Amino acid sequence: MSTSRNHDRRTMLAHATRAFSEHGVVNPAVYHASTILADTLEDYETGSRGYPYGRYGTPTTRALESMIAQVEGGHRSFLTPSGLAAISTLLLGMTEKGSHVLLSDSVYGPTRRAADRLLGRFGVTAEYFDPRITAEELEARIRPQTSLVFLESPGSLTMEVQDVPALAQAAHRKGVPVAIDNTWSAGWHFDAFAAGCDISIQAATKYYAGHSDVLMGSITVTEDMEERIGKTHKDLGQCVGPDDAYLVLRGMRTLDVRMVRHMENALAVAGWLRDRTEVETVLYPALPGAPGHDLWKRDFTGACGLFSFVLKPISEKALHAFVNALELFGIGASWGGYESLVLRFDPRSPGARTAMEWPHEGPSLRLHIGLEDPGDLIADLSAAFEKMKEV
Repeated sequence: MSTSRNHDRRTMLAHATRAFSEHGVVNPAVYHASTILADTLEDYETGSRGYPYGRYGTPTTRALESMIAQVEGGHRSFLTPSGLAAISTLLLGMTEKGSHVLLSDSVYGPTRRAADRLLGRFGVTAEYFDPRITAEELEARIRPQTSLVFLESPGSLTMEVQDVPALAQAAHRKGVPVAIDNTWSAGWHFDAFAAGCDISIQAATKYYAGHSDVLMGSITVTEDMEERIGKTHKDLGQCVGPDDAYLVLRGMRTLDVRMVRHMENALAVAGWLRDRTEVETVLYPALPGAPGHDLWKRDFTGACGLFSFVLKPISEKALHAFVNALELFGIGASWGGYESLVLRFDPRSPGARTAMEWPHEGPSLRLHIGLEDPGDLIADLSAAFEKMKEV
């Protein structure tokens, strides 16, 4: 059973993998496989069965790749054991000795480390640009050796929204492919390929899995990028376990309804925070008047539950009192699950940013707003502010 292209994307989420289901079972089977037997030597040597070895995929992982490609609107998706593995595979696949890569200064911290340390060992130069760069400024930075422009919009900490269509056009004028870390939108609220990107990265750990119990990444590509990324993916032995693939398949069925609730809750909390006297600014592009809101409104169809805010200058003791008083916000990394989280970050720390100056003096906090009642979250934050005042 397949779905018509005229059906809504929400219908696609419910029916996308029926081609991989068997015996009338709605969900694709979970195949645990390393060795996969061929009927004949000819079948084995030609790979005609389509599944030569477990590392290269099974019906379970192919079903998930197919679903992600449909969500993202790309030609093909490849799965990796984490979002960082997806980024590292992309960077290695798109560079060679002497290459030059341009990256937004707002990229995920491990992306910067992979570009500097991993690529640096192979003679690749990583250069960072202000995420608010214009198309003309980006084009002027492109060298003959530039092999990739890497975007992240919004930035996962500082939330700058980039003019992706204009930047992609500028890169393409110089013949340079464009990749984007599209995790914030889950590929659901931002069409990276319609905006001109050639590659879209997801940390499927986040909203695709949706339950804080899986590590996975995906690389979705245009047809032109399939062979290059596919070869690197194969050469690095990238693969995922069948049970993890199953959990992400199951999580993606509710992607739309979860994203709606995450956004509703985040707007309520972000709007409340903006009115607090202790808060200097709220960085949530979906919030009217917030930095990047106009670009977000133009290019996105919705938002997720991740945003940041900056407190007015306070002591370390007061900051710790505030965070430690929170009961509904877990202190931990990652995001995209059903629970709310808080994490401190400092764009002024050594190496965190090199192309832009962070203008704020107070401490910065990132919140992931989960699926709890927003009134309860606001009450929790309010109580924490009272604790902060006692210090």
